[in-house]
Amino acid sequence: MRRLIIAFAALFAMLGVSSALAATPPKKTETAIFAGGCFWCMEHDMQGVPGVIKVESGYTGGHLKNPSYRDVTSETSGHYEAVRVTYDPAKLDYGFLLFRYWKLVDPTDDGGQFCDRGPSYRPAVFVTPAQRPIAEKSRAEAAKRLKSGTMKAPILNVQTFWPAEEYHRDYAKRNKLNYFAYRTGCGRDAKLKQVWGG
Repeated sequence: MRRLIIAFAALFAMLGVSSALAATPPKKTETAIFAGGCFWCMEHDMQGVPGVIKVESGYTGGHLKNPSYRDVTSETSGHYEAVRVTYDPAKLDYGFLLFRYWKLVDPTDDGGQFCDRGPSYRPAVFVTPAQRPIAEKSRAEAAKRLKSGTMKAPILNVQTFWPAEEYHRDYAKRNKLNYFAYRTGCGRDAKLKQVWGG
């Protein structure tokens, strides 16, 4: 009899926990897609923003389904190297993400970014209809803050985002020395100081 009472007590406890978990609404997240040259750099720089939950390297904007890195860097697929940023809108708003994005790219260069040249490395912001007015306003404000050149990075309609191959994901974390050698050799940070100052 005692075992039966314990079993019922355990069952009710489990049901109570399950009900409490079911009553908790899932955390609402939103996403933003940015192209800014090398996705290793964009992934690295966006991961540290408070409120960002996940940053994924990938490809967007082209005409092939499920493109590979080779397809994209052949400059024939029409894709951009990009990142998809998943964030908590209760802690971070889209406008701040855009403010951060502009500081990470050279939006005056529409031929690539830094040492990476070609259409797949161009900067662009990919938006939903709801995001477009915020992005357009942010772009105009960023254009006024430029220390040199003119704003050329477009705001484009969101398209399918294809995650990059596994070896590209979290590259900066998994290959620290190679990543920082690449970033320094590419002159990314030095050029950003010229474009944005400070």
